[in-house]
Amino acid sequence: MKIAVTGLSNSGKTTLFNALTGMNIETTPYPNVKGEPSVGMVKVPDIRIERLAEIFKPKKITYASVNYIDYIGLTKGDHLQNNKVFDHIKDADAIVNVVRAFRDDSITHPMNDINPVRDFETLELELIFGDLELVEKRLERIKEAEKKGKKAKPEEKDILHKCKEALEKEKPLRGVAFTEQEKGLMRPMQFLSNKPEIVVINMSEEDLNSKTQEETIASIQSVIEAKGMSENLKVLSLCGKIEMELAQMGEEDAKAFLQDLGIIEPAKSMLIRVSYDMLGLISFLTYGDDEVRAWTIHKGDEAQKAAGKIHSDIERGFIRAEVIGFEDFIAAGASLAKAKERGMVRLEGKTYEVRDGDMINFRFNV
Repeated sequence: MKIAVTGLSNSGKTTLFNALTGMNIETTPYPNVKGEPSVGMVKVPDIRIERLAEIFKPKKITYASVNYIDYIGLTKGDHLQNNKVFDHIKDADAIVNVVRAFRDDSITHPMNDINPVRDFETLELELIFGDLELVEKRLERIKEAEKKGKKAKPEEKDILHKCKEALEKEKPLRGVAFTEQEKGLMRPMQFLSNKPEIVVINMSEEDLNSKTQEETIASIQSVIEAKGMSENLKVLSLCGKIEMELAQMGEEDAKAFLQDLGIIEPAKSMLIRVSYDMLGLISFLTYGDDEVRAWTIHKGDEAQKAAGKIHSDIERGFIRAEVIGFEDFIAAGASLAKAKERGMVRLEGKTYEVRDGDMINFRFNV
């Protein structure tokens, strides 16, 4: 899973990227128009993995993971600059759009003043304009090909015109109803405004847990609802500066710092979980002396397909899956023997729909 962190220049997106990944990419007080994308892998927080590791004491612990990518910021109306960004984020599974709400006179704002609602609307429009350009170019290529006698598929032209109509009304594609067939046609086109999106409002430290924070979130939510943009879009708020400091602290120091701020957990943990959920992902768990591990699958995946995440041989030679839910396992005193006595361990076939937190031992023969 890959998630692109984007936003206007100097919105704090690189600060957030550093907070998520624990990396220390340089941040600048002025807009940066050069550089290479930064990629960092982040573990998905999962207390179940920690608990199973305490019980089984394995040689190895493996969390599910998310890859985040950071690149130069978007600029209002800068066609060439923004296309560079789009080229690097078009294959992402989702987008995190960072909106600046913090005040800092030493860090310039590309539009000269702090206005989160305006910046959010600007970000959305740039994604929409990028998609509109893609549609228009594709329709032009089809037109040129037809002049040479090469007929385009009617369904492709239909979906492009449907997208064009929505985009010209400044409506993101994620808010348009498409059939499964249409979604299949759109997938290789790599539209930007069709991707699940998390809007992260980057607050000043003094505005955390304040009326200002509430009002900023509410003002952006009202724009989202008024424009019918709520489909596959979530809004979170945090202080990127604090999150980056937390990421570079030891575990005990970070806990003490959070307590002083009255915060239960780092906002990055919530952001990662929301990212995971928006993409329709869940984790099943495997366990033993060698390794305790979380495996990422899509909601609705069946047992045989889930087995293939571990190894294609297990999928091909699938016999059955021995399954117990994590909560049931803990309720049975963290004992598989007791869980079996109580009938909590089930044998499931190929078509069993795996649930989040299922602990699975696959039986197979190849």
